[in-house]
Amino acid sequence: MSAAPTAPSSPPARKKAPVGTLYRGREGMWSWVAHRVTGVAIFFFLLVHVLDTSLVRVSPEAYNDVIGTYKNPIMGLGEAGLVAAIVFHAFNGIRIILVDFWAKGPKYQRVMLWVVLGLFVVTMAGFLPRHLMHVFGGE
Repeated sequence: MSAAPTAPSSPPARKKAPVGTLYRGREGMWSWVAHRVTGVAIFFFLLVHVLDTSLVRVSPEAYNDVIGTYKNPIMGLGEAGLVAAIVFHAFNGIRIILVDFWAKGPKYQRVMLWVVLGLFVVTMAGFLPRHLMHVFGGE
């Protein structure tokens, strides 16, 4: 018995991005995830902030005690994280608005993400040294 002839193999088909979406596991998706995570973190900070500030009406002594517990390095690092979340969320929110409402936004969404990350780094580089010096007693 002879072997049946085989057809020449064709190159594997390339996967195409699904129609109707900008993201699928690339920079845009990670930006989307980070935007949601920072938004939730900011929401919970605001919730705690309103609750602890409302203590001043109930008991000024309790308010002073709570505020006193915030004056430690762990909370100082938490404040730095909060500022980082707010800065990223704000810059990325502007990018999202441009992607949604600017005709060329989808075309430049990846470039705008890099601009957001650059602005984030510059802003945090200006904030962190002074803040961390204050937190760890350098000033």
